[in-house]
Amino acid sequence: MKTTKGRRALILQKLKKQASVSVTELHEEFGVSEVTIRKDLNDLFDRNLLIRTRGGAISCSSSANKDDMPINNKRFFNIREKQAIGRLAASLIEEGNTIMLDSGTTTLEIARNLGRFQRLTIITNALNVATELLKYKRFNVILLGGNLREPSLSTVGPVAESNLKIFYCDKLFLGVDSFNIECGLSTPNIEEANINQVMLSMASKVVAVFDSSKVNKRSFAFIAPVDKIDVIVTDSNLPANIRTQLKSMNIKLHIADV
Repeated sequence: MKTTKGRRALILQKLKKQASVSVTELHEEFGVSEVTIRKDLNDLFDRNLLIRTRGGAISCSSSANKDDMPINNKRFFNIREKQAIGRLAASLIEEGNTIMLDSGTTTLEIARNLGRFQRLTIITNALNVATELLKYKRFNVILLGGNLREPSLSTVGPVAESNLKIFYCDKLFLGVDSFNIECGLSTPNIEEANINQVMLSMASKVVAVFDSSKVNKRSFAFIAPVDKIDVIVTDSNLPANIRTQLKSMNIKLHIADV
């Protein structure tokens, strides 16, 4: 049996080779209780050697660029904020709307809050969003074709963009990786930026959804200036100066209670 110190060193070694580990996986591998594994992970977290998630952990290095990490890891960050934003954003939808849901963990929360509707047409390029929407068994769900991008579980590229150009929608719910008043909206991946630009061009109203951790950041690929957004749904940690600037730009702001 490995010593506590040796077991924890092996956990860190595993996180250098893979994006995440689970309590169950480590319990089976090391032959110790899940309580012991949780103590190991909590100790390593307290020493800033990993980041705890629900049911496991991810490496600090993989979280350095949270924007472009695999969506299955990204979903562990700011969970309560995303859930609250999803509920509030869903309240902006009206029966019979044609809406577009971008890929991302926050737009997935919107998809989880559509139970009150009977008639919606929903266009998405996100596999996880489309799968969630199928649970309702009554919506017209259009999944865009294209090249499958594994980290975001989304379709991108020329085929996806061409598919998108035949659909107009009432509201686009756009997930945002980085938001900056001066630099606009941006994302780490250029293909994601390209399809987001097409989405913006096909929507009557653009609703940006993001938690406040995305504010005052800039990513590699530019999507659009802030004035292309009509509505923002975020959480109460949005800085006061940003709220003032958005008001001066006539962008409607909805703050979700967390």
